Amino acid sequence: MPANRVRVLLTTCILVVGCSRSATPTPSPSLAGAPDPVADLASGFDASVRRDLTALRNATNAFHDLAVAQAAGYPTTTPACVADSTLGGMGRHYFDRKIYDDSVDISHPEMLIYAPMPDGKQKLVAVEYVVPFRLRPSTATPPRLFGQNFKPHEQYQYWYLHVWAWEKNSAGLFADWNPAVKCG
Repeated sequence: MPANRVRVLLTTCILVVGCSRSATPTPSPSLAGAPDPVADLASGFDASVRRDLTALRNATNAFHDLAVAQAAGYPTTTPACVADSTLGGMGRHYFDRKIYDDSVDISHPEMLIYAPMPDGKQKLVAVEYVVPFRLRPSTATPPRLFGQNFKPHEQYQYWYLHVWAWEKNSAGLFADWNPAVKCG
C-alpha cells in the first residue's frame, strides 16, 4: 500500500476513534452557576407548582413586550396602577375580557400585571386569574390552580388568584401585594 494512502487511512481511524469517545459536556460559562428563576420564585413549593409556573412563564414570555400583549387581546389603554400605602403595590392590570369565563387555564391568565419602572416603561411582573361570580357563585367551591384556592373578591364579584411569575415577591408567590412594587 502506498505511504500516502496509509497516512490517510491512519488519520481517518484516529479521527473516527477520537470522535466516537463520549465526553462529559462542560457547562457553558454563561450558564454555570446561573440561578434558576422558577426554583427561586417557587421556593418551598412542590414540583407540580414549579412545573405549572414554568408553563405559565412559557405561555406569557412574549408579553414582556406590552405591544405583543395588546395585539393578543389585552387592552391598549393604560390602566391605573394599584397600590396600597402599607402593603406595597400590584401594578397595572391589563384585563383580557374575551377570556373572562369560568375556565381556569394556566396558559391564559385573564390579567397581565405590569409594574411601572423609573424610566417610564412597564415591566411584566405577575398575572391574575379570575372567574366571575355569575358563572361560579361566591358560595361555590373556589376554583384552583397551582394547588391554591382562588380568593373571593366581593367588590368586583369574582374569584381571583395572583401569581408573581416574573418578579420575586417577598410576601409570597401568590400574595396580593408586593412590597417592592411602587406606583409613584
